[in-house]
Amino acid sequence: MSAHSHRMPFGATVQADGVAFALWAPSAKTIVLEHQSESRAMTRDGGWHRLTVPSAKPGDRYSYRLADGTRVPDPASRCNPDDVHGPSLVVDPARFAWTDDGWRGRPWEEAVVYEMHVGTFTDEGTFNAARERLGALAELGITALEIMPLADFPGRRNWGYDGVLHYAPDASYGTPDELKALVDTAHSLGLMVLIDVVYNHFGPEGNYLHAYCPEFFNAGKQTPWGAAINFDGPQSRTVRDFFVHNALYWIEEFRFDGLRMDAIHAIHDETRPHIVREIREAIDAGPGRERHVHLVLENETNQASMLARDGRGQPVAGTAQWNDDLHHAVHVLATGERDGYYIDYADEPVRRLALALAEGFIYQGQASAFRQGEPRGEASTGLPPQAFVSFLQTHDQVGNRAFGERIHALGDPVLVRAAMACLLLSPHVPMLFMGDEFAASTPFQYFCDFGPELANAVSEGRRSEFGGFAAFKDEAARARIPDPNAEATFLASKLRWRERGTRAHFSRLCEVQQLLDLRHKRIVPHLAGMAGAGTFRCENDTLRVQWDLGPAADGAPPLRLHMLAHFGAEPAEGVEMPPGETIHSDGVGGHEGARQLARGAVHVTLEAVHGG
Repeated sequence: MSAHSHRMPFGATVQADGVAFALWAPSAKTIVLEHQSESRAMTRDGGWHRLTVPSAKPGDRYSYRLADGTRVPDPASRCNPDDVHGPSLVVDPARFAWTDDGWRGRPWEEAVVYEMHVGTFTDEGTFNAARERLGALAELGITALEIMPLADFPGRRNWGYDGVLHYAPDASYGTPDELKALVDTAHSLGLMVLIDVVYNHFGPEGNYLHAYCPEFFNAGKQTPWGAAINFDGPQSRTVRDFFVHNALYWIEEFRFDGLRMDAIHAIHDETRPHIVREIREAIDAGPGRERHVHLVLENETNQASMLARDGRGQPVAGTAQWNDDLHHAVHVLATGERDGYYIDYADEPVRRLALALAEGFIYQGQASAFRQGEPRGEASTGLPPQAFVSFLQTHDQVGNRAFGERIHALGDPVLVRAAMACLLLSPHVPMLFMGDEFAASTPFQYFCDFGPELANAVSEGRRSEFGGFAAFKDEAARARIPDPNAEATFLASKLRWRERGTRAHFSRLCEVQQLLDLRHKRIVPHLAGMAGAGTFRCENDTLRVQWDLGPAADGAPPLRLHMLAHFGAEPAEGVEMPPGETIHSDGVGGHEGARQLARGAVHVTLEAVHGG
């Protein structure tokens, strides 16, 4: 059994002579450490305030008192048991005994991602309860968990994107050691675990940095959440270090296998290297030397350059990016919705889906109608398909709807089923949002637990936000939108695990498991080393996509993956079938030379390509 910790210049560090406390606050002339029931003035050292307390030990509570008497938690707190306004807790990370010494992670091409919100994944909503369900995910064919943000947020429930203490797992889910136990168990089952991190803003409640460390922000650059985090202004080096250390902290101390970086398009950074690339370089120079560590990006601007590979085929920044383009095409195709950003995908959705499957991004520099003609994206044809994490839904695409409906509750079931097969049998890295695998009946709604004044503003803002949609022009209609701060909204979003055993849901579960089993056996072994995009064509709502897979093992000839899928309202007659060995065929009828594709048919073959 081993211990793992990450040493950093911030926070409370347990050492042989007690505990060393360090706070960066250049604008504060004095800072007082409140440790247990005692007060001690800290020593100013440039922009730092430091103090070592010989009597301090793990389990002690502490906070910092500002000149005006305000007590604030440690911004680098490893644990804040009494929520974001309370004192921090001294933690000795070396006390947890890991059992995963042999774990070296998994190559990215093996990833099948499962996005999970800890609070709604189980009835209990805890790390321990989630740990008990990991075996079922591994059995299904999941190889990577992606956990929505854990940074301490205000209140007892939140999506996680309102975190303010970036080093402290939210106490409503459990202790740091219980989170480590979850990761340790996942590794024993062959599961990677990624954590979603938010480096583009702090939440609106519980962020005290403005009160004593304005240097953390750049007032000259504004975001939807206020002044931007100072990644490239005066004194930004320490701010950048705070987030680089945070990335390494999760990977080294909690043994996470990577990060999902939220909305990097909202990070203001003109420095070279960009903070995303600096984090990649720090990972490669540290934990990445011993095991596979991955960096997944969310980036609305479709910057293919952020996903570029070096001469060895290794990512220079992001390993992969969430592919909203593919989702949007599927959503329009399956539901017929064309409001908001779906307007960009309203024309020829089958062709757009084929393009996304073949090349990753649909928007590669073209003008966006939703963005008033502004070009969006960069050419992605030079990227391997594994640079795209693709999905039929995510927490965003479900939860940002007024009632949090999932796509299988909204869309044509035949087309949704076909799109799922296309996703899971493509060379992209597929991602399921928790409950996808059994077509969960529960919604995933937007929920939070802010203080009264902010809670009212959020509730009113949520309802007015939908006022621009035809369905919510009427005030009575808007009033039916669930209140984000109501506990009932949170409870309604919890998965009902018993559904997995009922007939309709079990059928979906079996289909997903069979598709993933096929993926792992026949497709994944040939994904390593894929160099670039596929090719596609469409005929009357029938798509054809083909990809040249990576170098074959054991001297076998290279393989070409063919996908044929029909999304038309009527069957397609006299269809020429792709060459190669059929590995999946659903909805294909007729006889040789007169094949018929039913609505929602999917046919996949592997062709040996002799001669290279």
